[in-house]
Amino acid sequence: MTSASPALSVLDLVPVRTDQTTSDALAATRSLARVADGLGYRRYWLAEHHNMPAVAATSPPLLIAMVAAATDRIRVGSGGVMLPNHAPFVVAEQFALLEAAHPGRIDLGIGRAPGTDPVTRYVLRDGASGAQGDPVERFPEYVDDVVTLMGAAGATMSIAGRSHTLRATPRASSVPPVWLLGSSDYSARLAAERGLPYVFAHHFAGKGTAEALALYREGFRPSAACPEPRTFLTLNVAVAPTTEEAERWALPQLLAMLALQTGAPLLPQRLVEEAERVAADVPQAHRGLLGAMRRRWVLGSPAEAATRVRDLAATYGVDEVMVHPVAGAVTGTPAGASPQREASLRLLAEALD
Repeated sequence: MTSASPALSVLDLVPVRTDQTTSDALAATRSLARVADGLGYRRYWLAEHHNMPAVAATSPPLLIAMVAAATDRIRVGSGGVMLPNHAPFVVAEQFALLEAAHPGRIDLGIGRAPGTDPVTRYVLRDGASGAQGDPVERFPEYVDDVVTLMGAAGATMSIAGRSHTLRATPRASSVPPVWLLGSSDYSARLAAERGLPYVFAHHFAGKGTAEALALYREGFRPSAACPEPRTFLTLNVAVAPTTEEAERWALPQLLAMLALQTGAPLLPQRLVEEAERVAADVPQAHRGLLGAMRRRWVLGSPAEAATRVRDLAATYGVDEVMVHPVAGAVTGTPAGASPQREASLRLLAEALD
C-alpha cells in the first residue's frame, strides 16, 4: 500500500550541456548525489547509454563507485546495466566488488535494451551473436548467471569431465539485490517468474505502466531474496518556485526527447536560453508531441509537484518514486554544477516532508 508521501529516489543519466565537458558533467553528478544523500533520498541510480552527445552515463559500475564514495548512506545502483552488452561474469564481478566496498548500499538494476544505436551496439558486443547465440535471446540465462555468480557458493561448470567453480568474488558476505527493468511486458513477466524486484520505465515509455505492473504482480512467484512483489515508479520531474519556471527549466530536455522521437540529430543538452530560441521554431506538426510529453512529466511548483507525485504513487500502488530531474541550466551556471536539478530535488523533498 502507498503512504501519504512516498519515499524518493533519483535516476541520473549524467547529462552533458553545451557549456560542459565530460569532467564538468561528472562533477555536477557528484554534487547532485550529495544533495540527494543529505535530503534523505533512498536510492541514486545511474543509467547506461553509449555514444550520445548529451549523456555521459556510459559505465554504471564506474559511476556507482564514484557516487558511493562521495556519499554516506544513500543506496547507489544501476538504472540499469544493459546486460546483453556485457559478459555476465564481468557484471557479477563488478557488482560483487561494489557491494564488498559499500555493503548494503548497492543495487544492480538490469535491462535488456541496447542503450545505443545499432552500430555502437555491434561494437559493444564485438559483432558476435555468432555461435553463442543472440545475447538478447539469452537474456533470461544471463540474468540467472549474474545472480548465481554473485552468491557465496558461485557456480560450478563441468569441462572435459572436471568441475570448475566460478565465483564473482572470493568470499561474498552480502549480495546486492538484482532488479529487472523494462519498458514492455517482457521483463515484467521474467521478474515475476524469477521472484525479482521490477521497475517499468514509466519516465521513458509514458504508457503501459499499469498493464506491466499488473502482469508482474499477478504472476509473481516468491523467492528467498524477494518474498513479495517489489516495485516503484519512475518520473521525469522539474520543480521550481513557479510552474512557469519549472516548464522553462525542462525545455532543453523536452527538445532532446523530441529529437529522439522524430529522428532529428542528437546534440549536447542546450542551455535554457538556447532551448527557448529553438523551441520558437519547432514545426507545428511536432508541437503536439511536446505538449503530450509536458503533460506526462511532473513540471510545477513544489505544492503542485508534491500533489502530482502523491497521486501517481497512489494510482500505481507504490510507496517509492524515482525522479529523473530534467531541469536544465541557464547561461552563466558554473560548468561543474546543476543548480536547477539540485533545486528540483530540494523543493520536492521539502514539499513532501
